[in-house]
Amino acid sequence: MGRAGMMLWALAAAFLAGVSGDEFSVLRSPQSVIFRDGSWPIPGERIPDIAALSMGFSVEEDLSWPGLAVGDIFHRPRATVLVTVKGVDKLVIPKDGISYPVENAVPFSLDSVANAIHTLFSEETPVVLQLAPSEERVYMVGKANSVFEDLSVTLRQLRNRLFQDNSILSSLPLNSLSRNNEVDLLFLSELQVLHDISSLLSRHKHLAKDHSPDLYSLELAGLEEIGKRYGEDSQQFKDASQILADSLQKFADEMYNLYGGNAVVEVVTAKTFDTPLVRKSRSILQTAQSTSYNLGYSYNFNYAVVFNIVLWLMIGLALAVIVISYNLWNMDPGYDSIIYRMTNQKIRMD
Repeated sequence: MGRAGMMLWALAAAFLAGVSGDEFSVLRSPQSVIFRDGSWPIPGERIPDIAALSMGFSVEEDLSWPGLAVGDIFHRPRATVLVTVKGVDKLVIPKDGISYPVENAVPFSLDSVANAIHTLFSEETPVVLQLAPSEERVYMVGKANSVFEDLSVTLRQLRNRLFQDNSILSSLPLNSLSRNNEVDLLFLSELQVLHDISSLLSRHKHLAKDHSPDLYSLELAGLEEIGKRYGEDSQQFKDASQILADSLQKFADEMYNLYGGNAVVEVVTAKTFDTPLVRKSRSILQTAQSTSYNLGYSYNFNYAVVFNIVLWLMIGLALAVIVISYNLWNMDPGYDSIIYRMTNQKIRMD
């Protein structure tokens, strides 16, 4: 991208900063995935493409967004975690992350990324978890069914989970929030889900070291309900926003460490979405369907090994052919060739 293009992106970012406050934030990312510092706006409908490209997958339409660099194509992240927070345009994350404004915040899903994982890594059964606790919507595929078998997914299960002995209520400061309010309990149950996901995954650490990439897509609407119930200027909303920001950073650090520093953790905050998202209902035990998504050839993490073997073998054969051809061209038949020597001796004997 030339200097003129970068200036146009900067002008667009400056304009959108005053129009929309929705953000796309990268909390943790490995060295192989490079996000540049800047204020380049991200089209809301292209967020799934950013997740796909960061994992090394191809997309149907080119994305000319300068915030994501090429990175190391031979070392892609083992997992991508994307958390969507509704009802707030920005969260103050404790650690220094990278944030970009979101242009035209429309509902999105990572179904295309999940299908790409199913297509390319169907034999390795990766972990795919898509969850919206407040809507009781859950989609688990592959090893996620065994890892998160005990994960609370319905509102009744979430409420019961909160009042168990090892829940977050025993250690989380509630401040102005109440245990006796249904709206507050919904918000707290979503935080419990974040804690339980990292806790259950820690019991299966070997899954974070396999060759198939994992995908986690979570939608949190509890903060939005807090704002509707108490108002965005209320102390409850401020306390909930701070608690959520701290919990998200803790969740990001835990997932990042579980995958050995090879995971991308992203957060999308959206005040409101322009249009509702129409989704097909999915079963918890639904299996992957074979669908064509105009993807490239099948790729796995042995590609770099095979590529180097073939490359250096071809180079060695090419050098061998060149050396042999050179020596044959400059060979003296009278001295260097045993065939001519034997022929000359036979002629002399005759």
